Amino acid sequence: MWIADGWNDYEVIDCSQGEKLERWGDYLLVRPDPQVIWDTPKKHRGWKKMNGHYHRSSKGGGEWEFFDLPEQWTIDYKGLTFNLKPFSFKHTGLFPEQAANWDWFGNKIRKAGRPVKVLNLFAYTGGATLAAAKAGAAVTHVDASKGMVNWAKENARSSGLGDAPIRWIVDDCVKFAEREIRRGNHYDGIIMDPPSYGRGPKGEIWKIEEAIHPFVKLCAQLLSEEPLFYLINSYTTGLAPSVLTYMLSTELLPKYKGSVRSDELGLPVTESGLVLPCGASGRWESGER
Repeated sequence: MWIADGWNDYEVIDCSQGEKLERWGDYLLVRPDPQVIWDTPKKHRGWKKMNGHYHRSSKGGGEWEFFDLPEQWTIDYKGLTFNLKPFSFKHTGLFPEQAANWDWFGNKIRKAGRPVKVLNLFAYTGGATLAAAKAGAAVTHVDASKGMVNWAKENARSSGLGDAPIRWIVDDCVKFAEREIRRGNHYDGIIMDPPSYGRGPKGEIWKIEEAIHPFVKLCAQLLSEEPLFYLINSYTTGLAPSVLTYMLSTELLPKYKGSVRSDELGLPVTESGLVLPCGASGRWESGER
């Protein structure tokens, strides 16, 4: 498992009975988590003194209950600053476990010794975009939601990366990739964080089980002659890490060689010493060192 254990401003304090108690900077949140199927004693005082609690509804969805929580605040990770705000379906605007991937590809970008162009698809609020830009890459950030792209821009400004070489694109990721191929554009690194299910700006339907392999195959055409990495994230429990390995191996190893590894992502849990699983990632990397 790849564990995001480099945080100071974020912590999974405890998890039990379908929920996790987290510290986001100075504030404690309780949110549901489908992986937490165990029933351990909730001894930490934060279970009764949280600043926000997302209650899952039996009819689907849910709602927040707030106790002295600001509308927006920030946390830092290794020089990056992220703006947080609770919004629909339990999210805060950041997936902290992704820091394990930020460290991985950031290190590859810094050691490349040459200009690096990165494409970040389904780029959300820009965590991976900012990590790549801070490491020295020129980044193209693509998301179908204008609101998410604006949030990512806000994070870039907060992180001192407002003038970094980042191209901000509001578009359907599949259609954007198809146009980039026609334009002859290429990238040294590709990051994709596709949803399990989603709709594009014009109602395009995305189902990850049906769409992910054709999309990986499509985006492989966007790699440069000497690419550095290709990263896929998956929060769909039906896609095992070995499936990600197979897709990347099939599409990339015949042409680019290198190596493929896939594994779960995890966050350390302070109270129990266990690690909370948080989806999976597949990584292809070149033979460069």
